This record gives sequence, C-alpha cells and structure tokens, in this order.
Amino acid sequence: MAKVDNANEQAAQSDAPAGIEPLAEGPRKYALGLLMVIYVFNFLDRQVVNILAEPIKQDLGIADWQIGALTGTAFALFYTFLGLPIARLAERANRVKIISVAVGVWSMCTMACGLAGGYIQLLLARIGVGVGEAGCTPPAHSLISDYTPAEKRTSAIAFYSMGIPLGSLAGMALGGIIADSYGWRIAFFVAGAPGILLALAAWFTLPEPRRDVAVAKSHDGPSFMDAVRELSKKPAFIWMSLAAAINAWVSYGHISFYGSFYGRNHAEGLSELAAGFNNLFGTQLGALGFLGLALGLLIGIFGAIGTFSGGQIADRWVAKDKRAYAFLPAIVGLVGILPFLVAMITNSTALSFAALAIATLLGSVWYGPIFACAQSLVSSRTRATASAVILFVINLIGLGIGPLIAGAISDGFATQYGEALGVRYSLITVGAIGLLALPCFWLASRTLADDIEG
Repeated sequence: MAKVDNANEQAAQSDAPAGIEPLAEGPRKYALGLLMVIYVFNFLDRQVVNILAEPIKQDLGIADWQIGALTGTAFALFYTFLGLPIARLAERANRVKIISVAVGVWSMCTMACGLAGGYIQLLLARIGVGVGEAGCTPPAHSLISDYTPAEKRTSAIAFYSMGIPLGSLAGMALGGIIADSYGWRIAFFVAGAPGILLALAAWFTLPEPRRDVAVAKSHDGPSFMDAVRELSKKPAFIWMSLAAAINAWVSYGHISFYGSFYGRNHAEGLSELAAGFNNLFGTQLGALGFLGLALGLLIGIFGAIGTFSGGQIADRWVAKDKRAYAFLPAIVGLVGILPFLVAMITNSTALSFAALAIATLLGSVWYGPIFACAQSLVSSRTRATASAVILFVINLIGLGIGPLIAGAISDGFATQYGEALGVRYSLITVGAIGLLALPCFWLASRTLADDIEG
C-alpha cells in the first residue's frame, strides 16, 4: 500500500504543470460543486427537449427523423466542431471566463426555443444551445485536472460527470411537469433562466490557477498539430474514444425517444400509475407530467449512482491495474444488456421502469473512467485538447448521428408495424449495435498501461 501511495504522490507531482498546485480541500470542493451544477444545467438545457418531443411533434406536425435532428444533429454539429477551437483557446486563455460566457449563451438560446414560431426557428435556437455548450466541458476538465491531485482525478471527473444524469433528471421532470400545466414553450423559459445566474457565479467566484503571468507563460499549450501527434501515438486513446463514441451513440439515441416509447407503448399503464401517484401525494399530474417525473428520477438517481460508483471503483482498481479504465465500462456494458431488453419488451409499465433503472445505472459507469483515462494519457499541456478531441468523436458519432438514426429506424419500422412498435424495435436495434464498444475496450486495454506511462 505504501508503494502505491508513493507512486500516486509522485504521479500527482509530475503530472501538475509548473507553478500550479492543487487547490486546498475547501476551495476545491466549492469549485467542483459549482462546475458540477453548471454541468447539470448544461444537460438540463440539452435534454429538456427530449421529454417535450411528443407535444412538439404534434404541435409542429413533424416526423421522428426531424425530432432526431432537433434533439441531436442540430445541436451536435456546432457543439462538436466548435469544441476543438475553444479547447485550443482554453490551453492559453482564462478558462473560467470561457465557461462563464458559454453558460450565458446556451441559457439565452434555450429560452429562445420557447419563442420559436416554427420548426426552422426551433432548429436554429437548438443550434445556438450547441454553440454555447461547446465552451463548457473541455475547459472544465482542464480546470478540474489543475484543481485536483492526480490520484483523485477519476472520482473528481466522475463527480463533475454526475451533471449528466442529474441534468437529465431535472430536464425530464421539469420539462414534463411544466409542459403538462403550461405548455412546452414555457418549459424552455424555466429551463434556461437559472443559467444566467450561474454564469455570473462562475465569472466572479471560480479560481483560475493560471492567473499568475509567469505560470500562464509556462503553461502555453503546444500547437494543435503537436497535440494531435501526441494523441495519435496513443493507441489506447483512439480505441477508448471509439468505445466512448459508440456508448454515446446508444445513450443519446435511446434517451431521445424514451418519452415517445412510453407514450406510445405504455399509455394506459402511465395513466394508471399517474392516477395512483396523484392519489398518494395529492398531486394532479397528467400522463406526460408523470412520465417526465418518472424518467427524470430514474435517469437522474440511478445515472448519478452509476457515474459516482464508476469513478470510485475506477480510482481503486486503476491504482492496481491501469487497464481498469477499459475493463470496468466493458464489464458493466455487457451486464446491462439483459435489463435493457426487459425494459423494452415487457408490457408492464412498472417492471419496464424498474428494469430501465438498472440498465441506466450500469450504462452510466463509463463516464468517469473514460474521461479520466483521456486526461491521464496526455501531458498536462494537452488536457483541454484531449478532452475536446474525445468529445468531438463522442458527439459527432453519438449525439450527431445517434438520435437521427434512431428516429429514421423508428420511421422505417413504423411503416410496417406502426409507430408504437416502430420506436420499440428502433431502441432495441440501437442497443444491439452498441455491443461494438466491447472489442474497442479490449483493444484499448492491450496498450493502456504502456501509453499512460509513456
């Protein structure tokens, strides 16, 4: 144990850029907490459109592939391609200010979604959300790596990544409940407004470790081509990025149509569960409001447990075997197949929710290990770029294509089986394609230890 502790201490010292020390525990907890809350709203604003998909579809008269473009492609194109130049800026500029401006932009564009008079205007507003959110995670990952000792980096990034399930919880629950009572347009206003306050809080209270001029000069990042050459020499980085992209393809393809799946296949069961919930708690939720609350709690709570547990387990396992970065998400991904199939096939709404909760927990474990692995594979001067590159691959394949393809598959099946079975078969098909991540994780594990040490 002493040898492991000494190795971790040496890694922390050698991994930190000259002149930058990890924050003390109190300031570090505050900074990580604020960044995680920002990420919650990042995903709240990103995911709220998913629970609103059916009312938007009915109101605007659009097809499932257009919903897929709205929830994925429109957002992802700009989010993906702007991530790299913003990451390059973050290697040299004030990362706190980049994050603050980004939060303000995506929050205002989220509110603009509620003003859209038609599909094209809504599509443009969603593009604006993608533009803003491109400035969040690469500089945030870079900051967290400076705030935190190397031996705690996986759990710190996993803590930040809890914003994904918690933001999805808030987006689903808030969007469904508000849309149920006031309509889908008001839901966008309520989702976007708090981000303005968060942007101000980040600007004035988050520390930027590179404030010192001397430190900033010593931390000037390498050129983009130098960064690309460094990443290209790490086979594990390439395979982990591809595995993450496939996982994201499945995750985004699924979550974009969960609301449609339950609305079309479990309408009666939702009404019964909503009635029971209202009798128990004295509420007046309709089927959509209850569905948003149920999916939000399910994805948020179980997704957060999976994300946090993944970081904790990986920190302990990686100390003994660097290949754990790949082994852990591969194992839980394989185990999660059965509960997901149960969730899709059963006619019991309650059982479907329970099985989906288990699948969601297991499907959230990969966030911390994959992003922490990316940070560990590169030098400190290339971290924001590494984060942006892996996000580029994840979002181009996962967010950009996942919902669009899932919607197109749903439309295809619907012509023969109807819309209810169409979306069910689409989600199962997308999940089956996700098995391609397993060989990618295995190939990454073959060189992980050497690539990290190199």
